[in-house]
Amino acid sequence: MSQLVEFHRGKANDSEGRALSDFWSFSDSQMESRHDFIQWMFPLEEPSSFNPNAPILTRADLEAFRDDPALRDNLLRSFDRFLAFLGLAREGDRVVPAADFEKKQWRLTEPNHNWLRITRVLTSLRLLGLGNQSEAFYQGLERLIEQGKARISADTRAYWKNATFPDQPG
Repeated sequence: MSQLVEFHRGKANDSEGRALSDFWSFSDSQMESRHDFIQWMFPLEEPSSFNPNAPILTRADLEAFRDDPALRDNLLRSFDRFLAFLGLAREGDRVVPAADFEKKQWRLTEPNHNWLRITRVLTSLRLLGLGNQSEAFYQGLERLIEQGKARISADTRAYWKNATFPDQPG
């Protein structure tokens, strides 16, 4: 198995010697200031422009995630931690503001690197067998925009839509 799959199983570390559980226990300030963890939590099929040591999803990795519920469970736990960082939470099959959303709302109102992270998370969830969660996240973000709780540029919204629904036109 690949280092990435073993990392998501909790049996290997990332390129810096950290375990997935270390990322789950990061404080919000650690998540905000560190830029080399998100690629391990939410891998993609292309190299990272920001982290040369980031894993790249292979066909075997994709199959492992699709075949192994434990891998998807750990991915869901990573997703829940990322949502909490944004001040959001899963509620049934929806993504909604959490109790502390107003304190963290700036992450969705001012252009910042978290918008790129959201694109990564939407894409990674879809690729790794959690398409429903990717769609729920996208729809939750759209509700926040409609309610005036998030101010996101049209370009970024288009990236998010394409990350979630790549086969839909414009």
